Amino acid sequence: MNNVMQTYARFPLTIVNGEGAYVFDNDGNKYLDFVAGIAVNTLGHGHPALVRAVSEQAASMLHCSNLYHIPKQIELAAKLTGLSGLDRAFFCNSGAEANEAAIKIARKYFHDAGSHRRTVITATHSFHGRLLTTLTATGQDKVKIGFDPLPPGFQHVPLNDLGALTDAVDENTAAVLLEPLQGEGGVNIADTEYLRGVRKLCDEHGILLMLDEVQTGIGRTGKMFAFEHAGIKPDVLTLAKGLGGGVPIGAMLASEKVAASFGPGSHGSTFGGNPLSCAAALAVLDTIEKEDLLNNVAEQSARIKIRLEVMVEKFSIAKAVRGSGLLLGLACSEAVAPIIEGCRSKGLLLLVAGPNVLRFLPALNIQADEVDQAMRILEEVFAVIEASGAGSEVTK
Repeated sequence: MNNVMQTYARFPLTIVNGEGAYVFDNDGNKYLDFVAGIAVNTLGHGHPALVRAVSEQAASMLHCSNLYHIPKQIELAAKLTGLSGLDRAFFCNSGAEANEAAIKIARKYFHDAGSHRRTVITATHSFHGRLLTTLTATGQDKVKIGFDPLPPGFQHVPLNDLGALTDAVDENTAAVLLEPLQGEGGVNIADTEYLRGVRKLCDEHGILLMLDEVQTGIGRTGKMFAFEHAGIKPDVLTLAKGLGGGVPIGAMLASEKVAASFGPGSHGSTFGGNPLSCAAALAVLDTIEKEDLLNNVAEQSARIKIRLEVMVEKFSIAKAVRGSGLLLGLACSEAVAPIIEGCRSKGLLLLVAGPNVLRFLPALNIQADEVDQAMRILEEVFAVIEASGAGSEVTK
């Protein structure tokens, strides 16, 4: 640990193994995992289909330069464009890189059209990554401290305020970049009518609608992509996290007219779309279909929501349930760090989404008995907190 840069406030826990919905620490303790690598472990841990796909591909070829055609990459691009209704895919290694590619292609698109439009409008409380450009796009000041000067060309407006967005659009606006459901920013959902209004606004002004589905894509909300809930389609879509089920991969999808702006030499990624990551992503997508996991997401989401709503009624600290599918939040009246600590001491791993919001991100194949176990632990922790009147007493 002394040689690792201290860029994370790590929990006092060393995870060494995972099996299904559970992980194990170096002392052999077992934890029910409702973090899933921050919405990454789509199929949980050690899923046979993913293990088999990665193992077989590793035995054949790990990496091939994008100077050559890569069969698994071609297959994955066809699968993602078919599912999304978009036309072309660019592959990279992470969500931040996918969003960087989206920002670049939006600006290149208007450059190629002879337009001076370059500004990208995003939402307050958004999170788009930690690259210099994507942290500037992010609507949270805390991630920008110390990294000035920041690149120009970004504006931020409140989510779900179509009037504010309309007022912000001008002759310099190139694109609107939104998360259909803000994960890092507090589990804040973009209203269906708002997203439809944004789509219409972009069409009226000839600007691009770009959706960041790094956390919400690949079945997390009960649809393959969260934009499907609103019945719209973006011009550009970004994906990562759950796409590879734990193997790093990101993707930026675009309509044909937008994709045409990325020609040879305009953008690239050494490792993007390598055979191993594409084999993993194909296994994830195939398993979601074969195991009917979208329906499971809907069923287990409803199960969690019912239990959380009961806790809102029962405990004064629990205030409101937020989110969609298996990206859910529970807003609380005080900091949730003691709750997370208490749950961890009882064998449940949870995550924050801001200081006062608990975030629930189990694997898409989480089972009803595992949901019940997690909710029992959480209710026990709430009961201890309420009885003691102090979060610090939760592990005693």
